[in-house]
Amino acid sequence: MAVFVALGAFLMTLAGGWTALRVTDRRHLVLGLAGGLMLGVVGLDVLPEALAAADTELYGVPAALLLFVAGFLLAHLVQRLLAVRRADRTPEVGLTAAAALIGHSAMDGVAIGAAFQVGGGMGVAVALAVIAHDFADGFNTYTLTRLYGNARRRALTMLFAAAVAPVAGAASTLLFAIPEPLLGAYLGFFGGALLYLAAAEILPEAHHEHPARSTLLCTVAGAAFIWLVVGIAE
Repeated sequence: MAVFVALGAFLMTLAGGWTALRVTDRRHLVLGLAGGLMLGVVGLDVLPEALAAADTELYGVPAALLLFVAGFLLAHLVQRLLAVRRADRTPEVGLTAAAALIGHSAMDGVAIGAAFQVGGGMGVAVALAVIAHDFADGFNTYTLTRLYGNARRRALTMLFAAAVAPVAGAASTLLFAIPEPLLGAYLGFFGGALLYLAAAEILPEAHHEHPARSTLLCTVAGAAFIWLVVGIAE
């Protein structure tokens, strides 16, 4: 049942990537929306889940928050090491970001499988939340890969991998279960890296050539959409 439901996430991820592909003539709006979606996913979905799952503290600070900061700093370090001193973007940064999103999508599938092990009602609730925000995952996977200069074919490959990932994650729960503290640690680290990309790369790029009100509205709409999804899931 979990694997069957995860097929919905597969289709929604592809729908998000297709949307990003079709609106290339409005690139600034695409990037503004992507930044808002990423901000919403991190602040309203990923980080709360990380804090709930990894409840240990180190020197008075939740471990999930420490890993959140570590993920942010590592993303900054990687971007600095890979970036060249010219206007062009480094393709490897886009691939790394897309790979992180693929990993997150796989963990979404694991969450669906684990929820169905608890009960059918819990499984359906988690699946609806995952399917809804996997649209953002597909949208962001394609956008990030293309933003950093990767070819369209490579971006489509990463998009397909992101679509397959939740199905594979759900199937993996038939074999083993990931300890909750480890899952929380991963989510915290992933959230920090994703927030860096949204705040330091995606949003500045969106407003660089088109500092329009419509771009800002797309960003707000993206964050509000994730808020709505989280609220419905709760």
